[in-house]
Amino acid sequence: MDKIGSYETKPFSKSRQDIALVSGEGKRKLKIYALLEFDVTKARGIIQASKGKFDVSFTAWLIKCVSQAASEHKQMNAYRQGRRRMVLFDDVDIPIPVEREVDGDIRPLAYIVRQANKKTVEEITREIRQAQSQAVDADTEVLGESLTRGERFVIHAPLWIKKLGLRVLRRRGLLKKKHLGTIGVTSIGMKGRFPGWVLGMGGPIATLVAVGGITKKPGVVHDEIHVREYLHVSITTDHSIVDGGPLARFVARLTELLETGFGLPADLP
Repeated sequence: MDKIGSYETKPFSKSRQDIALVSGEGKRKLKIYALLEFDVTKARGIIQASKGKFDVSFTAWLIKCVSQAASEHKQMNAYRQGRRRMVLFDDVDIPIPVEREVDGDIRPLAYIVRQANKKTVEEITREIRQAQSQAVDADTEVLGESLTRGERFVIHAPLWIKKLGLRVLRRRGLLKKKHLGTIGVTSIGMKGRFPGWVLGMGGPIATLVAVGGITKKPGVVHDEIHVREYLHVSITTDHSIVDGGPLARFVARLTELLETGFGLPADLP
């Protein structure tokens, strides 16, 4: 009896090595996790009703709400700068994964929505759609960025040089924002049915908002029970920068934005 059976061997690609390297940075953090549910019934209704009138996507709206809450609670949008300082940013730069086919392989490529807090949901939607349709340079696999000579060198460099580059970035918040953005948003639930949470490692970025699935269940509205749609979200942030109080205030504001349909066309029901 063959105890192994049939199988397929594939190379552990350069892109997978890069993902493993960047994700591993999350193990170095003192992380706080928050598992949350948001009632997005109103927002989902507005987005559904807006089809044919406004071009807005659910992911773009999430990015808008996260960026707005972070712009009001800047400790969530911060990095260490050296050993004794940290830097809090006005602009919220949100890195997202965009799945693209490269050489016959589906890969999550990085794209950064710069100054997301200053853009409308419609503008963010168009920007993401453009990134999704952008021609991919198989050599760089970077979307929407003009790369310097140094950045191109790092992309093509051996893994040990990339590890060294991440060490250089660890307490250099200004460089981190320039190359990595600040608050990540990744949406597992948009790829298929995913009835629950996903816990992100956080990687090297300040805060990671990981979006799971949407489930229907009873909810209380004006002291009456109705069927509502709840979005599962987990937040991973660095405890060396953020304490429970700032995190709670950020979550309270994010809850308000998500549950009121912030940024969506107001003239639709």
